[in-house]
Amino acid sequence: MTMKLQIVAPLALAALALAVGAGLAKPIAHRPAAPHTAPAAPVKTSAPAGAYALDPTHADLSFKLNHLGFSNYTARFTKFDAKLAFDPANPARMSVDAKVDPTSLTLPAPPVGFTEALLGPHWLDAGQFPEISFRSTAVELTGADTARIRGDLTLHGQTKPIMLEARFNGGYAGNSFEPRGRIGFSAHGVFKRSDFGISYGLPPPNSTMGVGDEVSVILEAEFTGPPWTPPKP
Repeated sequence: MTMKLQIVAPLALAALALAVGAGLAKPIAHRPAAPHTAPAAPVKTSAPAGAYALDPTHADLSFKLNHLGFSNYTARFTKFDAKLAFDPANPARMSVDAKVDPTSLTLPAPPVGFTEALLGPHWLDAGQFPEISFRSTAVELTGADTARIRGDLTLHGQTKPIMLEARFNGGYAGNSFEPRGRIGFSAHGVFKRSDFGISYGLPPPNSTMGVGDEVSVILEAEFTGPPWTPPKP
């Protein structure tokens, strides 16, 4: 992000000094400090803390890129896994480690050879880079059931920091039908593919004639966790 620095001219500074010296400048009124806002308390859930594994039957990982300025082309990966250390009482201690098989790329009605082209050297280069991974480095609660997850994404052989916005959709400790804990999350984030060395097909400057640089990632996931302990009769 480029930051613009505003430079005040020496003449303006001199004029201000003269005004103060002559008593023409009014003192700056003291502004009361903004009221302190207490951090959000995490939402309560009966789901216990512990190690959770992705339930692939109830998970979806899709992404979108702008196509020619006409639409947001949407595709998904169908083979991915994730491990989650869950601590509802202390979200800052939570962490997630995820891996994606790029060859599981699934496209809507792809033309002949199109999937192979996207897995080839101009794009994902899955032959040389057979895994995409994400490992969280920090979790910051932004609301009772929302959090900002920072982590390192490894894509196309390069590792860069990205950020995800996540929502905790709920969970339970288990029941007689499913004797283990279950939790669910929705998450999304945006990164630039060019940051990872995937620049093929980018539009020329001030144009949309190409495939956009920004990749939007959308995740829906359920995880299963520690065994349920039935209540004593």
